[in-house]
Amino acid sequence: MTTASGVRVPLPDAVDFLSIDAMLSDEERMVRDTVRAFVRARVDPDVADWFERGILPREIGRELGKLGVLGMHLHGYGCPGASAVAYGVACRELEAGDAGVRSFASVQGSLAMFAIHRWGSEEQKNAWLPAMARGEAIGCFGLTEPDFGSNPGGMRTFARRDGDDWVVRGTKMWITNGSIADVAVVWANTDDGIRGFVVPATTAGFTANDIHRKLSLRASVTSELVLDDCRLPADAMLPHARGLRGPLECLTEARLGIVWGSMGSARTCYETALEYAKTRVQFNKPIAAFQLTQEKLVNMLLELNKGTLLALHLSRKKDAGELHSSHVSFGKLNNVREALAIAREARTILGANGVTLEYPIIRHMNNLESILTYEGTSEIHTLILGQAITGIDAVS
Repeated sequence: MTTASGVRVPLPDAVDFLSIDAMLSDEERMVRDTVRAFVRARVDPDVADWFERGILPREIGRELGKLGVLGMHLHGYGCPGASAVAYGVACRELEAGDAGVRSFASVQGSLAMFAIHRWGSEEQKNAWLPAMARGEAIGCFGLTEPDFGSNPGGMRTFARRDGDDWVVRGTKMWITNGSIADVAVVWANTDDGIRGFVVPATTAGFTANDIHRKLSLRASVTSELVLDDCRLPADAMLPHARGLRGPLECLTEARLGIVWGSMGSARTCYETALEYAKTRVQFNKPIAAFQLTQEKLVNMLLELNKGTLLALHLSRKKDAGELHSSHVSFGKLNNVREALAIAREARTILGANGVTLEYPIIRHMNNLESILTYEGTSEIHTLILGQAITGIDAVS
């Protein structure tokens, strides 16, 4: 196409239709290319097998550490201090491979490491963060309980003082990285309100039991944590976190990675469906030639590009210090919901092939069912936005 001024405008890219990646800086594009190459070489060839077997190789942690994506948006203590956009782009590329890999990096960097970085003492930071950034120490984040997910304030895990020590008793559920973690950041009620504790996995009374028979996030370790009168020294408590603000701020930090990551899942599903539609022949022509198939592809393209623009906008706001936690709820609610719709629509284009692990769509679709729930259900994020626009709290 040639404009009135004689400038030739190329046909838009079939995936990045709005040229969103052109808005990235050179450093952010370098992150994109580096992580994308890692995923294609290390994740894509084997992830269907990992999913089928229900495993995530532990060595992936060290490999992600060498890649520089663990705690990459944190400053100091061996962390690169990258922008929120660069971190988001990395999450998108990791989840384009599998949400289990992105979840590992998110929990490590934006929950466990961020909690220690934001709320910990200098001694705690120096003891854990450099090794965690390298992937030599793995962390998990213990907030959710069997009976308390959306209402973490009702948690039953309790830490009591015993002399100079703390003794922690309780159970945490649905904990990513739990059984492979070297350290757990555990949130517990105390006589002084909710506090966070750094719990080494070698602590007597600490056990992590894997959750089996799940049909989502199978290329990810999900565990139950049991703390049976775990005795911790006084300096195990995170000194600067008090009340629910501590864990909730960590969740806000991690949710921005989900806003980007879900678009990685969506992109893979869309790309797979687009290529399949152009090569699958029915009634003597490729199914991409049928109007209904083109409508499906166009609808997927619209939401993929809008969601990616939203992710970029929110991350730019974070880098400028202008991001409110409700903005992140807006992004998580929209992007995960639309990514799941894209995955479901993409599956229909592949027909029966769409439910096999020969193609990535059903794997991403199943993963997104979990992502719709974890780190704030769609209902909770709806109510957060409802309060933001009405001024009325409909939760409590």
